[in-house]
Amino acid sequence: MHVDELFDLSGKVALVTGGGRGLGRQIATGFAEAGANVVVCSRNVEACENVKKELEEIGVQSLALKCDVTNPEDVQRVVDEAKKVFGRIDILVNNSGASWGAPAEEMPLDAWHKVINVNVNGTFIMSQAVGKLMLEQQEGKIINIASVAGLQGTDPRYMDAIGYSTSKAAVINFTKDLAVKWGSRGIHVNAIAPGFFPTKMSKGILSHAGEAILDGTPLNRFGTEDDLKGAALFLAARASDFVTGSVLVVDGGSSAM
Repeated sequence: MHVDELFDLSGKVALVTGGGRGLGRQIATGFAEAGANVVVCSRNVEACENVKKELEEIGVQSLALKCDVTNPEDVQRVVDEAKKVFGRIDILVNNSGASWGAPAEEMPLDAWHKVINVNVNGTFIMSQAVGKLMLEQQEGKIINIASVAGLQGTDPRYMDAIGYSTSKAAVINFTKDLAVKWGSRGIHVNAIAPGFFPTKMSKGILSHAGEAILDGTPLNRFGTEDDLKGAALFLAARASDFVTGSVLVVDGGSSAM
């Protein structure tokens, strides 16, 4: 197979949660540029509508849907609508996420529950709903967006969000275990662990600790609007057909230090 075919998503259908902004928007754009039709969903449907227009200008079909990934009825409605319009879902990116900054001894329990609910429960609920369709298809690729914060402890001087770190560690192990459970049934499950990208979620951290973070990043820069495209495309395309249960770290080398 020619290398162009290995990275071609023409005719594929991708669903990206949290696709209205930030990393989700970047990934959705990369998929569209590779030829995939893309469903973007989040609680902010207006943002998703804007992304839908951008994707259609690339030349693919797109849907923008409102979805709270912690709500099973919302999730099933999105899956049903995607199937109704496109007939299938080939790629799922679980990107929706939440965080809460507070010292561990002061972390409000309701905030802890919120972060775990979105980042862990939401990933499970969406994976289960889309996974049932992929199992019927006997093929599919699931990409979970984890974080380098889920690989190790983080210095509280620049990131004090134990709920977020814990949730992303859970996503990483969920990825590995689901890959084992569904691998023989045609489903690939992998994760991406991004480092620091300038997004709405990371804005506060970067404003007060940006220099310290750069000092601990060998490439001495933050992620850009293009740095996740290739990683996500690799895991979504045939190029990764012998890859499952893996975590692809995209962090400028920070986790190597």
